[in-house]
Amino acid sequence: MKRLLWIGSSRQDLKEFPNEVQDEMGHGLYLAQMGDRHNHAKTLSSLGNGKMVELRETDRSGTYRVIYTVEMAEFVFVLHAFQKKSKSGIATPKQDIDLIKRRLKEAESLYKELKDKGGQR
Repeated sequence: MKRLLWIGSSRQDLKEFPNEVQDEMGHGLYLAQMGDRHNHAKTLSSLGNGKMVELRETDRSGTYRVIYTVEMAEFVFVLHAFQKKSKSGIATPKQDIDLIKRRLKEAESLYKELKDKGGQR
């Protein structure tokens, strides 16, 4: 099972979602840890490599998304959790894309750190 790591405020943000949405997102992240994919997950192609995944859930209060990456072996990095409020259709808002890109860099740095520590043992 891959280790789940939260970047920035993603964990706290997910805890703000309605309980049913949290449950589904948690299930989706568990599947990612097991190397599988939730049926509400899709590749976030706007960020390139195909290893960025977006989980989507909708309830009566709105649409919620969790962005994670499986790009780095042995880990699932949760980069962002947010309620979609864009009026620009289905596209992920630019400010969220920019935040995801910054957090991906943080995840890559953390991954390198973890790998280096593991290699020193």
